[in-house]
Amino acid sequence: MRLLHWLQLLALFLCMNVQAELQQTPTTIYMVGDSTMSNKSHPDRNPERGWGQVLHEFVPDEVVVSNHASGGRSTRSFVAEGRWDRVIEALQPGDWVIIQFGHNDQKKKKPHLYTDPKTDYRDFLTKFVTEAREKGAQPILATPIYRRYFRDGKAKNSLGQYPQATREVAEALEVPMVDLNMLTGELLNQYGEEDSKALFLHFEPGENEYFPNGKRDNSHLSEAGARAVASLFVQRVIDLHLGFPVHEGEVEK
Repeated sequence: MRLLHWLQLLALFLCMNVQAELQQTPTTIYMVGDSTMSNKSHPDRNPERGWGQVLHEFVPDEVVVSNHASGGRSTRSFVAEGRWDRVIEALQPGDWVIIQFGHNDQKKKKPHLYTDPKTDYRDFLTKFVTEAREKGAQPILATPIYRRYFRDGKAKNSLGQYPQATREVAEALEVPMVDLNMLTGELLNQYGEEDSKALFLHFEPGENEYFPNGKRDNSHLSEAGARAVASLFVQRVIDLHLGFPVHEGEVEK
């Protein structure tokens, strides 16, 4: 009888320990995408930022941002290189997965990157969403951000059908979506053709030590641009009432 009582106490103790460990496991936000989202090397000197690189500024300290986005990747190459497998292996119930592609998927001359927005691009997005949900995580799709491309004084979308394909996948799968394509297009028009250079990498020769010969890059974000995009993302997820962990008071309106 005493042995049975002891075993019951041991089982209760082990159960309490497991519950305590689960409660202590931090919520993780996984970032899946390309260079517009990724972490950049030499952040102490390099003025380039991905918007995922600064997202930690908008979330509570106990929340982990695990940025798996990588420069030059499309949905196809992200899977082919095993990057998605590493995310899936690490995912825990209650985690979040933010998915943003499109910039490299449209490169037809690079078959290892290219996807058709009507077929395999949608298939890869569906794979990400479905497999994240199977692990008990919450996926969020994001349309690709605008490049800084103006025509007749107005920002123009250069990403073809990929933003719309993302919207349609989100609707079909009933998955939350942040339309960063629309939001960043509006942002560029608010800044205007000249002032929007500050959101990207525009430096005259000798102006920045990291780019001594100058830089004209209308695809990749400056620190100010990354924070602006991250803020747009966070504002939208707050509006969607998803329970996404953010410091609401720190978001600039």
